[in-house]
Amino acid sequence: METMRLSAVDNLKVILVAWVIGGHALLGYAAVGGWPYDEVNEVTFHPGVETVLAALVGPSGLFFMGTFYFMAGIFTPGSIERKGRQRFVAERFVRLGAPWVVSALVVWPTFVWIAYNGAGRNVSWWQAFTDRQPFLDSGSLWFVGVLLIFSVAVALVPPVRERTITARTVVGMTVAVAGTTFLTRLVFPARSGQVGDLHLWWWPQCLGMFLLGMIGGRKLAERVPDEIYRMTRNVVIGTIAVLPVAAAMMGVLDLAAGAEPFLGGLRWQALTLALVEGVLVVAGSLWLIGLAQRRLAGQGRFTEWLARSAYVAFVVQGPILLSLATAMRPFDLPAELKAPVVGAGAIALSFAIGWFVTSRRGASARSS
Repeated sequence: METMRLSAVDNLKVILVAWVIGGHALLGYAAVGGWPYDEVNEVTFHPGVETVLAALVGPSGLFFMGTFYFMAGIFTPGSIERKGRQRFVAERFVRLGAPWVVSALVVWPTFVWIAYNGAGRNVSWWQAFTDRQPFLDSGSLWFVGVLLIFSVAVALVPPVRERTITARTVVGMTVAVAGTTFLTRLVFPARSGQVGDLHLWWWPQCLGMFLLGMIGGRKLAERVPDEIYRMTRNVVIGTIAVLPVAAAMMGVLDLAAGAEPFLGGLRWQALTLALVEGVLVVAGSLWLIGLAQRRLAGQGRFTEWLARSAYVAFVVQGPILLSLATAMRPFDLPAELKAPVVGAGAIALSFAIGWFVTSRRGASARSS
């Protein structure tokens, strides 16, 4: 059961990392933005294409990051128990803190500088570092910085009591995440920047799922109960099916022009988005874990290789995406072609680098 559980989660992690990389590639050419290359892109999607992509891919963006925190939360109590609090915290600082520091202080400003100069903008490296909004932007590694904060915090407080996840738990967490998301965005609107690029506007979702994972713990890792799996599957499918129709009825056909009221403030649009996020992240995370346990439990040599490479692939994706997009810049091609080429190339290169790093590490460990 342990091997099956780990294989299912590992396989899901690979899919999610590939999705994040591909999604960032698309956002780089989207008018709505959300990835730094959109600040200097030479072409963008046709509005109709962007609307279709938003309908097909957009809803997953509301909950896939929360699923990462959910998976991290599932295994955190066991890791603290095995290693002890002191060793756990020390290892978190090395595994999560070190990549964040290197990215924020060196890697990310360097590749943003390359992208800006590749676009013909005369920006110095120092300007790319000091003038970046938010300051200490670490690119996609904001995720590990926030996870480090959560991990250290839970290691310093009494252990979370593990219990069975029920329908009442799911509904309660959905209400909690939606409510706190709405309240948080009264102060920190969605897509706003804070020093360190902490994504505070996303914290209710991320922290809520991290804690839900800790509450479910070993039982949830072994198997999401059938009734919870069926319920969350139906909720996710139903919500995603309704979203495009609801958006059209509300007149949101141009995301770049119509998104602002949904990002925060005392508006019914912001409350609606917070509710949709709460529903999707809680139900979606449980459904994805359950689906992986039922459909993705097997693991061969190739999928094991991908799983071991996934974390490094996530860490290195930002520089690779910016480099590939900059390299594609001189070619007179539409965004509809450039984005998938950049995305596919970045996924392949990121995982290849991940394989190289992890295989070298494994060889070093065997020879020592």
